[in-house]
Amino acid sequence: MSKCRLISRRTFLKQASQATCALGLPYVVSTSTLGKPAITPPSERITMGAIGIGDQGTRDLKGFLELPDVRIIAVCDINRRALQRGLKLVNDKYGTNDCHAYHDYREMLQRKDMDAVCVVTPYHWHSLMGLAAARAGKDIFMEKPIALSLREGKILRETVNRYARVFQLGTQQRSNGNFRFACELVLNGRIGKLHTIKVGTSHGRSTTNYPAMPVPDWLDYDRWVGPALWSPYTANKMQRDFHENISDYSLGMIHCWGIHHLDIAQWGSGNEHTGPAEIEGRGTFPADGLCDCLLDWDVNMRFANGVTVSFTDSQKNEHGIRFEGDEGWLFVNRRTLMAEPESLLKEQIGSGEHHLPVSNNHFQNFLDAVKTRQKPVSPIDVAVRSDTLCHLSYVAVLLGRRLRWDPLQEWVVGDDRANQLLATRSMRSPWHL
Repeated sequence: MSKCRLISRRTFLKQASQATCALGLPYVVSTSTLGKPAITPPSERITMGAIGIGDQGTRDLKGFLELPDVRIIAVCDINRRALQRGLKLVNDKYGTNDCHAYHDYREMLQRKDMDAVCVVTPYHWHSLMGLAAARAGKDIFMEKPIALSLREGKILRETVNRYARVFQLGTQQRSNGNFRFACELVLNGRIGKLHTIKVGTSHGRSTTNYPAMPVPDWLDYDRWVGPALWSPYTANKMQRDFHENISDYSLGMIHCWGIHHLDIAQWGSGNEHTGPAEIEGRGTFPADGLCDCLLDWDVNMRFANGVTVSFTDSQKNEHGIRFEGDEGWLFVNRRTLMAEPESLLKEQIGSGEHHLPVSNNHFQNFLDAVKTRQKPVSPIDVAVRSDTLCHLSYVAVLLGRRLRWDPLQEWVVGDDRANQLLATRSMRSPWHL
């Protein structure tokens, strides 16, 4: 599609000043929101590849396949069974055999006829794949979290902006009406002056150790491990609720689930472009076992505007986000929206009040942004800020002391050890940023 085909790097460098201006464009408003027909000529469809066809990857692939203005032309996975499943899913949907299967994401990214890519892999791969996609000139839909270190996320942010790519993080709660409405009520003072936010997310899990197993012939296990520390194969690692709780591949639920609810806390408090001034926390790690990430935690943050955030596992704070002001409170999660006074739920946000960008479908919002070159609802700049809260929470628990954070310079003041822990993890050769 000519109007959304990717410019060459040479052309981009000539237009650097224009690209800088483009980054300041307003958030995209979807065509479905405007009531326009969802009929897209084949010549104007966005072409897209999918990296990672596991459980979440399959859900995201199905989500894109339902939309008329995108064409999935490639799938990639190092699990041959998953790859064939994804290939069949796409070809069956379109009634063709046109979709191509790739074992190596770098080969897929070389395609000149592909506009965008969806990255849904274990988290230790996210930053490398995101960087490669941006440098290849592809727009990026990436499932959360962004990276296993804060520095990797900042490098990805710089690269996405330098190459003027559209980036959408899979914090899909921003495309849910209840979360958006709750945040608009808070931002427009319906609960009075906001002073406290309580965030609760899923806690970690403990497991036994598991013996090494032969690698099945349908899996490229060496590629699955990739930049992470090498360890023997066991089938449990392939399960999402295991590798999300193994520190070689993840920071655990404080990050995997934390990014969702902390992102809404940022959105509703008006802090999505900044971070806390101080943070401290404590938590418990398993004594042994394959899953070695945090089991539980209790983190407290203080922002420059006076708002405090209590971030815990759901055994302490209820799973969701509770905004507390001097005139009432609001609680929201994926199941419910509650308020005190209850009449708040019948409020209307006036035309002259603060309105947040509207997205009713996270995938469509990304596609609309690709076409218009405007910001999607979860762009890279605010995504990194939300991701930062998770990294700071994790490091504060590890060190067991209060950290003073400079949100402008994005470093911990006077604490070399904390900044070291936030820096890039070492990567197994030959993988590197």
